[in-house]
Amino acid sequence: MTPLALTHFTATSCIGRGLTETLHSLLVGRSGLTPCAFETVRLETHIGEVPGVDGVSLPPGLARFDSRNNRLALLGLSQDGFIEAVSACAERLGPRRVGLYLGTSTSGMLETEIAYRRRDATGALPARFDYAATHNPYSLATFTQRVLGIEGPSAVICTACSSSAKAFASARRMIEAGLIDAAVVGGVDSLCLTTLYGFHSLQLVSRNPCRPFDAARDGISIGEAAAFALLERPSGAPGTILLTGIGESSDAYHMSSPHPEGLGAQAAMRQALGTAALAPQDIDYVNLHGTGTPSNDSAESRAVSAVFGPGIAGSSTKGATGHTLGAAGALEAVLCALALRHGFAPGGVNTTETDPTVGFEYLRENRRRPLARVLSNSFGFGGSNCSLVLQRAD
Repeated sequence: MTPLALTHFTATSCIGRGLTETLHSLLVGRSGLTPCAFETVRLETHIGEVPGVDGVSLPPGLARFDSRNNRLALLGLSQDGFIEAVSACAERLGPRRVGLYLGTSTSGMLETEIAYRRRDATGALPARFDYAATHNPYSLATFTQRVLGIEGPSAVICTACSSSAKAFASARRMIEAGLIDAAVVGGVDSLCLTTLYGFHSLQLVSRNPCRPFDAARDGISIGEAAAFALLERPSGAPGTILLTGIGESSDAYHMSSPHPEGLGAQAAMRQALGTAALAPQDIDYVNLHGTGTPSNDSAESRAVSAVFGPGIAGSSTKGATGHTLGAAGALEAVLCALALRHGFAPGGVNTTETDPTVGFEYLRENRRRPLARVLSNSFGFGGSNCSLVLQRAD
């Protein structure tokens, strides 16, 4: 594939608003997971809640879109001069030449949950409830387009936890087809009762902060995040972060369990390496999907070992951020971009004793060294898999 540049990017999660706070948390190994006290949830678990989301005010004229998911999106867009960077790009290329591709899983589902709690005596939902502008996944794209002032083609990808990684793939195809010249890509997913109770019903939620690839791992910690990047054709500037490879697969092994050998994951990683014209030994670090469940980490361990062998170094950042579901792919792409820019491979916090069956080097502490190329994995329910290769332009 023709490389694309991440000319601007930003991330907001429980470990920080924007790049400065996020980088600091990664460097000191801080986890943002806290005991769950969200809404009416009564579960003994830890979550990655972003502070201050409820205090975000939407711009004039966009009050119809008021939901936790869109407030979180605006909070994320407002960091690191991202809105201004997109505006400058749209002014240079024309607003219709800048596309928008976002990933989410539940979007504004919390608004529907709240509406159901406020039904009247006849069972009717509140008159003020606006599904199209709040819960509907496409409300995220409409809202984001209006905030950014761009008018190109847009889409929302909902493929569970691979959603926002696959947004990069959709944007790449549109740019290569010549239909747009740049694209805003990213993901937003916010906390809601359906995901917290739903994953709990599947016995996938840990009572403790999740510990990916630990010998005693026992489940996930659910988080929320908003992460965005502006993709453009490279200018050749040294130090630019490039998207050079993308791999996608759909193995459909099971509705909620990964293939035991990670065959779909292997296919996505091999395709990402192929589109980047790289060999496995060219990758310096793998950001693992690493949710912290016994079956996911075991399958991913086998898949990574099959593709890269025992010499590769990898870790999961979900011990710090929690599993941000549809936003995970974009969030972790930004974390990888920070790692490339600042020369370190992030350690997997909370993991104290690596599972002895892991067939590669799992990093529990940060490793300070220049990185040239990294691969990031995002695997979703139903066997929807996506891997991204990022590298420094120099």
